[in-house]
Amino acid sequence: MSRDYQFETKVLLNKNKDEKGAVSPPIYQTNAFEYETAEELEKVFKGRAQGYNYTRVGNPTNNQFEEKMKELENGIGALGTASGMAAIATAVLGLVEAGDEIIAGNSLFGGTYNFFKKDLKQWGVKCSFVETTELEEYRQAITPKTKLIYLETVGNPKLDIPDIKKLAELAHKHNLPLILDNTLMTPYLFQAKDYGVDIVVHSTSKFINGSSNSIGGVIIDTGNFNWAETDNPLLAEYLKFGPFAYLAKLRQDIFRNLGPVASPFNSFLNNLGVETLPLRMEKHCSNALELANFLQSAVGVERVNYPGLKSSPYHELAAEQFDNHFGGLLTFEVENKEQAFKLINKLELARNLSNLGDLRTLVVHPESTIYHSLSKDEQQQLGVNPALIRVSVGIENPDDIILDFKEALAAL
Repeated sequence: MSRDYQFETKVLLNKNKDEKGAVSPPIYQTNAFEYETAEELEKVFKGRAQGYNYTRVGNPTNNQFEEKMKELENGIGALGTASGMAAIATAVLGLVEAGDEIIAGNSLFGGTYNFFKKDLKQWGVKCSFVETTELEEYRQAITPKTKLIYLETVGNPKLDIPDIKKLAELAHKHNLPLILDNTLMTPYLFQAKDYGVDIVVHSTSKFINGSSNSIGGVIIDTGNFNWAETDNPLLAEYLKFGPFAYLAKLRQDIFRNLGPVASPFNSFLNNLGVETLPLRMEKHCSNALELANFLQSAVGVERVNYPGLKSSPYHELAAEQFDNHFGGLLTFEVENKEQAFKLINKLELARNLSNLGDLRTLVVHPESTIYHSLSKDEQQQLGVNPALIRVSVGIENPDDIILDFKEALAAL
């Protein structure tokens, strides 16, 4: 881009304009791309000429979304994936092989936790889980076999917040890339690159899309990590791509061989959704704070967890890292599981489902749904208990949201 536009403007720009002049990027709903000669197609396959050959490796609609997310995270490149879990798996598998180790904060989304604990173990990769907010635990967990450090901007549903700048400094001291799942805060609320993060992943199914109409994920290389200095053998043949070595490894190896690529139609929907991200995130944050303040003094509520409350142990760090924006997710506890179910069943406006980041207010009982397959000890480690209710606060009128919870609580 010729100018350094503000975020609210960036979300509306299309760097790669459509040759027909379409305002919305078109959907290239095709498997493959035709060339006039065999020589041209050979050059594209061997990377000697720009172009697309097969959508599993690249597609113009996907590329539009990738470029948009690259710009929003101030990165050097991005890859769109079929889901948030596909983004996480691809990002990690590009850096590890059997015998390697990774380190992860222990307050992870349930799917990520299961992938790290079960699937990576099955493939011979060990994950050391450490207390997310304890820098010293990360330091002690590093071994010569460690290949990366992974964490989430805000724990889900624990809502604990690590000091990301200090963790990035620790990772770089040991020449390790730091991977951050920025799904809950989005690049509008948190600029990961400025805090030293090397690789950012998102489940775009959430706030990026906003309307719960398409599953997707994205990986962004911020350009912070110097891949030329890595001793990771998996990247050796890709170092010829310079700062793009990691992205080249993912696209030419993981994408081509495992196929976690995004659907062009879903990328089209994400392109549309992300255009309103700044407006939505402002409303999510303000509504969540209002609901949290109400719940904090409501009869029948045992405990409220939201970084925007001064009672949160992470309030000051969150205010600094997120510029006094605290996200759209909160949790609270009632007396027990029976009361939690009863309250959820009484809600009329809030929808009972396992997604988050929708325009609409969503509730879920984590212990019986997303985390049901984990042991009690694992649930406790991740901040889950039978009395806990998670709320993804939507952009409805805050008075209506509060009234919905007020009436449901009165019925307990």
